[in-house]
Amino acid sequence: MVHDRRSPQPRLTDVAEIAGVSMKTVSNVINGYAHVSERTRTRVLAAIEEVGYRPNLSARNLARGRSGVIALVVPRLEMPYFAALAGRVVERAEARGWFVLIHESGGDLAAEREALEGRFPQRIDGLIVSAQHLAPADLAARTDRTPLVLLGEQTFGSVAHHVAIDNTEAARAAVGHLVHLGRRRIALVGATPGPRQQGYIEALESAGLPVLPELMVPITANSGEEGERAARALLDLGAATPDGIFAVTDWVALGAMRALHLRGLHVPDDVAVVGFDDIPYARAVTPSLTTISPDRSALAEAALRMLEAQIAADGGPVPPVDERVPFTLVVRESTAGIHP
Repeated sequence: MVHDRRSPQPRLTDVAEIAGVSMKTVSNVINGYAHVSERTRTRVLAAIEEVGYRPNLSARNLARGRSGVIALVVPRLEMPYFAALAGRVVERAEARGWFVLIHESGGDLAAEREALEGRFPQRIDGLIVSAQHLAPADLAARTDRTPLVLLGEQTFGSVAHHVAIDNTEAARAAVGHLVHLGRRRIALVGATPGPRQQGYIEALESAGLPVLPELMVPITANSGEEGERAARALLDLGAATPDGIFAVTDWVALGAMRALHLRGLHVPDDVAVVGFDDIPYARAVTPSLTTISPDRSALAEAALRMLEAQIAADGGPVPPVDERVPFTLVVRESTAGIHP
């Protein structure tokens, strides 16, 4: 019998016939069972591609007692970093046959805690949370057993799976770049206890430069407005005006650059600026922004791999993993574009 490749709805039996195997073997390949030989797996995958067969994911998940849906919780999608991260997670999840439910916490602790308890309008198989305020105690008090992976600067030890870049090392690289350019009064816009502030301090100390409290300006929100306000406060120092600024996010850095421009200062001639996150606007602004670029694809893949392991364990113990993914210092015009 010759299969009609024009069939609008190829079936499992069509794949089995072309591959010369049983329907059970085809099912085992589709479901990723390890005991299928590589030769048989290759033949079945070629047959699937030939006939254009697409598994009924809903039926498969139902048979496994799963929804095929995972949730991604981010503070705000209006922030370019989180929008780009969500895109990478959706791409990598689709490759696994998963649908991603995206939820905004607004950066609110209560909303993050609700997410931990699985309070979503539908059943989910796994949960990825970009946490801003959660603490290890929140994880210890969690009653929901949905597989969980945490993102963000905060580390959680052995309480939960966590993936991030090395924020301390990234901040050291950013400030070290400014030091290498000959800048000696380097400010931190967005000062708050944590890995990025620690990296800033370590880079200055390593260069033999003083850590001056007046050059460490806190912000109340991750916004351009707050970056502009903080930079104005630095410029009001008069003779103590910085010659370099490290901002804890690109959004904040862009606000700081606006304040410098409005005061008649030139970037990078008067003040060199480095941001963090490599949002799309960092490439489009003039001057373009030097920044720390996290590998968002690696971040998404690592988080989904951690979820996959927990889901496959079906409630069994999976020791939490704290993983670091790569980052890159992307040098652009806001620090003169090249090293001297």
